[in-house]
Amino acid sequence: MNSELPEERGAPVGRRIFLGTLGLGALGVFAAPGLQRGMEAFLGAAAEQDPTGLTGLLPNGGGFRYYSITSSVPRKGAGTYRLTVDGLVDRPATYTLADLRALPQTRMVRDVQCVTGWRVPGTPFEGVRLSRLLDAAGTHPSAGAVRFTCFDGAYTESLTLEQACRADILVALRMRDEDLGHSHGGPVRLYVAPMYFYKSAKWLSGITVTEDVEPGYWEARGYDIDAWVGRSNGRDDEPTT
Repeated sequence: MNSELPEERGAPVGRRIFLGTLGLGALGVFAAPGLQRGMEAFLGAAAEQDPTGLTGLLPNGGGFRYYSITSSVPRKGAGTYRLTVDGLVDRPATYTLADLRALPQTRMVRDVQCVTGWRVPGTPFEGVRLSRLLDAAGTHPSAGAVRFTCFDGAYTESLTLEQACRADILVALRMRDEDLGHSHGGPVRLYVAPMYFYKSAKWLSGITVTEDVEPGYWEARGYDIDAWVGRSNGRDDEPTT
């Protein structure tokens, strides 16, 4: 998720809309899957216009919360999405959505754990292993980390190169057996299965190999750089692996 704590953004959501959204969120806990997905999309759109962050506290059938650190995020599709791989590599590359879909896909099912406390168990993600893209690019001997940028224009994340090459780190194209929607960071997001969800950057647009770890958006604001679930940020949640 592209942030786990809301900042001021957008035009205020009116009291009537907020109260109505609250009712929809509560209903989503009991709704059928199709209706739950519709309510998730509604809540995601409402969150983009909510400077209070209150929509991020609403329950919904999927269990996720919606936060963004920018007032709006452009929408990308098959015709406009690009993912660059550059930095300390031998073969910089740019991937379209079709390019990524054509690569071997890995599916994994893990719990999603937010550092703010909520958890969504047994969530399927599917995509390309990050290590495959790094191997294709050919990292330099001096490489020690990977920096991720996003097309919201603001969010960043980082992993050590060793962490980035784990088999449970994906450049994800699908979640819950559906293509990633915009509210969930689509069409492509990072998925770092064993770490708190702020490491799984939404709206992924750039992968840059660097010498050293550069603290990401939330690390610069006090979050742990190594965000292992149950071993960081002063929490004792059950690990997701």
